[in-house]
Amino acid sequence: MADPQLLDDRDRESSSSNSSQSGDHVEVTIETRAHPALETGSPPSPPSPEDTLDGGRNHGTFARALRAGLLKKNQDYVRIKISRARSGGASGQSRGRGILAQSSEPLPHEWWKTGVAFVYACSCLVLTTGVITMVHERVPSQMPPLPDKFFDLIPRMPGAFHVTEINGMLLVGLFLMQWLFLKHRAIIIRRFFFLQGTLYLYRCVTMYLTVLPPPGSHLNCAPKLYGDAQGKVYRMLKMVSGGGLSITGSHIMCGDYLYSGHAVMLTLTFLFIREYSPRSMWWYHLICWLLSAVGLVCILLAHDHYSIDVVVAYFITTRIFYWYHTMANNKAMRGSPHNYLSNTWWSPIFNFLEQNVRMTVPCTFAWPIPIPTSWFENPCRRYSIVQSTRGE
Repeated sequence: MADPQLLDDRDRESSSSNSSQSGDHVEVTIETRAHPALETGSPPSPPSPEDTLDGGRNHGTFARALRAGLLKKNQDYVRIKISRARSGGASGQSRGRGILAQSSEPLPHEWWKTGVAFVYACSCLVLTTGVITMVHERVPSQMPPLPDKFFDLIPRMPGAFHVTEINGMLLVGLFLMQWLFLKHRAIIIRRFFFLQGTLYLYRCVTMYLTVLPPPGSHLNCAPKLYGDAQGKVYRMLKMVSGGGLSITGSHIMCGDYLYSGHAVMLTLTFLFIREYSPRSMWWYHLICWLLSAVGLVCILLAHDHYSIDVVVAYFITTRIFYWYHTMANNKAMRGSPHNYLSNTWWSPIFNFLEQNVRMTVPCTFAWPIPIPTSWFENPCRRYSIVQSTRGE
């Protein structure tokens, strides 16, 4: 009979060698149980009368010797549990431990990355304001609007642009309220910041390269400042403080037409509202879609942007949103050589933001401020506990 201790050592050596070759992390749990005869403490039973007979003498002698040997050696039973965890092709015990530690939290918050995305979005917004200030100085003074098919068919409706800005503020407010009660709010808002900043960065390029004339004579453009640097900085600060809205009186410069920033915000907020809300809330999605669609149409009805401005804004916003979430929700695409979406210039930023997000972000709601569990205890139960403690 082989020594159980020797078998235990061999099993450990074989399991460690197999784990080092296959790249698996092996966890071993050993439970020791005493022999039943030792646990009860009962002495060996005396030989039965049958054992004294000639026919059963050898059998009884062997049984007594075996039991006496087990009791003498005080041998225990050993139970070994082995659990394996795939390490994703990693080699080495240290890497396996690291992967096991990361898998415990597939959706870490990482608020510091959210802060980086917020700084990126704010920088792009400030840059956009500076580009608008420079483009305003290059807008043609006396040049008729470019031909636009929508303007030929639909006459201008004064006040329609205010409807666009009101709808935009309603959508932003709804998204912020929804985001506040989402469980994984850090991941969602940093995605929003990154996409918003990237879209406004693209807008800086298109505005600066091609300066379009005002789409209508109703637009009152502020006078040009030319070399007045202090006046330009004041206009930038005024535009930033007012959010670039005409309803606040901060939108006084012209030239920021291709493409529309209002159309970007209307489309982007609706896409995030629909993506991170339950599919069963179709009525909520319908209301937000109507707010977005009516806002886009009112941009054209006000004749404050050309039709191409709205079309390009909608196309770029939806494509970047779909590309980003396709890469984020399909983990096999990240390291695949056939993923041509990884050739985008913002792919390194994407890898930085989504490095530790190893699953699709679920639509899970939670209270923004943790509520103590003691608030939900039964007061009668707490009173009974106090009474029992005093009695003791």
